Amino acid sequence: MYISRLFRGGTGLLSILCCLLVFSCKGKPEGKEYNDFRFLEYDIRTLQQGYADRRYTIREITRAYLDRIEKLDDRGPELRAVICTNPDAMAIAAELDRERAQGLSRGPLHGIPVVLKDNIDTHDKMPVTAGSRALKDSYPLQDSFIAEKLREAGALILGKANLSEWANFRGELSTSGWSGVGGQTRNPYVLERNPCGSSSGSAVAVSANLTVLAIGTETNGSVVCPAHANGIVGIKPTVGLISRSGIIPISRTQDTAGPMARSVRDAALCLSVLTGVDPADEKTVAAKAHMHPDYTVFLDKNGLSGKHIGYYTAFRGINYKVDARMDSAVAFMESQGATITEIEHILADSTEHYSFGVMLYEYKDGLNKYFASLGPGRALEDLKDLIAFNEKDSLELKYFNQKYLKMAQEKGGLDSPEYKKALRRMLEGSREKGIDRVMEEYDLDAIIAPTGTPAWKTDLVNGDSFQFGSSSPAAISGYPNITVPMGSIGGLPVGISFFGRAWSEPVLIGIAYAYEQGTKHRTIPRYLSGH
Repeated sequence: MYISRLFRGGTGLLSILCCLLVFSCKGKPEGKEYNDFRFLEYDIRTLQQGYADRRYTIREITRAYLDRIEKLDDRGPELRAVICTNPDAMAIAAELDRERAQGLSRGPLHGIPVVLKDNIDTHDKMPVTAGSRALKDSYPLQDSFIAEKLREAGALILGKANLSEWANFRGELSTSGWSGVGGQTRNPYVLERNPCGSSSGSAVAVSANLTVLAIGTETNGSVVCPAHANGIVGIKPTVGLISRSGIIPISRTQDTAGPMARSVRDAALCLSVLTGVDPADEKTVAAKAHMHPDYTVFLDKNGLSGKHIGYYTAFRGINYKVDARMDSAVAFMESQGATITEIEHILADSTEHYSFGVMLYEYKDGLNKYFASLGPGRALEDLKDLIAFNEKDSLELKYFNQKYLKMAQEKGGLDSPEYKKALRRMLEGSREKGIDRVMEEYDLDAIIAPTGTPAWKTDLVNGDSFQFGSSSPAAISGYPNITVPMGSIGGLPVGISFFGRAWSEPVLIGIAYAYEQGTKHRTIPRYLSGH
């Protein structure tokens, strides 16, 4: 303020010096110092080659990422993507180094840093909070199935990611990326913009190179929306491909974890590790025949050739800038030999209404079972306890309410006729009369749609400002969805979604990879302010 006043009224040498100072500040590219990172944009193959060539150790990599988290997440732009780091990370890295020195490798994820959304159980020194102050000291009695799988594969769990509290199913006018424990996660492209959610911290951590991989979870949009808003790849698999045991739930019908990465290849590698039959999750038992040990075999640069793809146009006309990016994407796919057919409708009427009712019933049932799994001395006995805690807490209800928790508490059990009717109508409207019907009618291999619109400005008063998101058909049906960067608008990334029938991950990965490799739309964040 003092300099600007002198500059407006000053003359001579002082004015010149002030002018030079202002010019030098404006001339320095924002974010340049934050992208001065030795391992910037390293993928899994690059890291593994460096380990093999002994150019660095797993301990060096781990230290570098922990330092970067401190530099960007705790200080600097204060991204608030990571709720806590693993206090045993360096000791784990040392053990993984010892294994490599003995010629042992657990696979492609050996020594690869990964961050888990903080609704995924780990049995270690890190609490699992769902972002809620009610669980700030909650330590699960065992690893989730996917945490166990990652450890077995040699992945290094670097920390836990911030999220939209309770996976953004708590109340009205919520703000994506905000939690009582972690505060507000910021979009690394433009800091005042929202990261979307609920896997906000997972997406930001990957995009900002705080980690190589992250695991998010989705009920409806919570993997694909933050991936899209932060310029990365997100895979929301068919429900049942990845175990949900040890994950704080919303809906057992729609919930799934999914990998988030800067490339389709890395996401496919991670998916290969996460899949597996878990006796504690009956849907994985039914999914066994559809699991593949290595999803990278489906990567195909010619994956668009000969494909019949439906373009879901329900959102066209809402944002002409997104429309233009989709027009370019369609033109590219056609140039690669794909046939594009426009589709106006997918879901049957009232399907989303029934989905909301199903979520309320399953939320109450799932949360109560999860709290019971925490054993004696747990912070919360049931959903009623959580609602009471929030009413008394000084921060939890400061920005938005807990209407959805209260609505869930009022519901009966899963033997309720109302629940059974809603579940039946939801699945029929999204599957037989939804995606399956459309794909059969038009003989499609996949469906595309813009994942969403550019990130809005974060607003803790009015909450989120969505224009649209295309996640519902795949989310409600429980079918797979992959989002890939499609370009940027005003410096903010936007994504394109590829979705289709149950268990069609191999086809979707091939198509998404072909699009990614042919367009190369991933850009590195610049941490801009005031935009």
